[in-house]
Amino acid sequence: MAKLQVAMIGLGMAAGHHARALLDLADQVECVAAYSPTAARREAFAAQYPIPVTDTLDAIFDDPDIDAVLILTPPSSHLELVERAATAGKHILLEKPLDISLQRAEAIVAAAEKADVKLGVVLQNRFRPAALALDLLVVTGRLGTLVGASAAIRNWRPQSYYDVEGRGTRARDGGGVLLTQAIHTIDLLLSYAGAPTDVSSFVRTTPIHRMETEDLVAACLSFESGAIGTLNATTSAYPGLPDRIELIGTQGTATLSGDTLEAAFMDGTVAKVGGEQSIGTGVDPMAFGHEMHRALIGNFIGSITGEETLRVSGHDALQAHRFIEKILAASR
Repeated sequence: MAKLQVAMIGLGMAAGHHARALLDLADQVECVAAYSPTAARREAFAAQYPIPVTDTLDAIFDDPDIDAVLILTPPSSHLELVERAATAGKHILLEKPLDISLQRAEAIVAAAEKADVKLGVVLQNRFRPAALALDLLVVTGRLGTLVGASAAIRNWRPQSYYDVEGRGTRARDGGGVLLTQAIHTIDLLLSYAGAPTDVSSFVRTTPIHRMETEDLVAACLSFESGAIGTLNATTSAYPGLPDRIELIGTQGTATLSGDTLEAAFMDGTVAKVGGEQSIGTGVDPMAFGHEMHRALIGNFIGSITGEETLRVSGHDALQAHRFIEKILAASR
């Protein structure tokens, strides 16, 4: 079977992880173009990776041999790029979040569905070994019925992070800690417990940061299953702690902390799955390996060839966006 041909659009912070993942998957996929409007970024990327660069989007969207695009640009640009890709009949792997507003996020999912192209979203924490192990515990009923489901995202970002033009603004990012950092753990929590039906919350910007949007959130949640829980998210917790999910069931309790899962069951058994501990919660958001990106891209490729079911779809990401809107609305 011929290799899929893909192109990268956007060569910012996350581009290196995607490029390394694509090179690892060279037996299945070939990246034939990488675009940035900035010459310095194109030159830096080309010096590090054996992938051709281009200074024009038309070269990508007009090439009928390119099967899919990886859109890694700032959130405010996503809708227009997705619409161009969908019109060109190209499958799409989109960096999170979907876009800067729920309305634009919904339009992205609708555009992909109308064009009948795959829309995957880069919520790579779904592919952590410990996260996959916890998913299996939930799906198989090992924990019993969930009665509690909580998450804590206590990251650290210095002021220099938000001093970069557009960071933490509604115009470029669409929001603060919820949409930019916490969305990864929110996506995981919803995949285990479903979407909360009732939310109450407090949303703040602390004196630690000068920024337009929120850097501290506390919320109480009630789920359709009857489970209750909390969500705490911040980028003000120096020096950054592992993201954490706690699930309490009628047959046991499981804690996912960073890339380590620990579970204890009422029958006396225990389970532990551990992995890498560099998880990007501190000063460097990309301080982790590219293995999760490789697994996510591999799954995206498999969904195009019909060998796998897409694990993180546009609809999954949309569920996280809607939940974030509920938190913000409740605080108001």
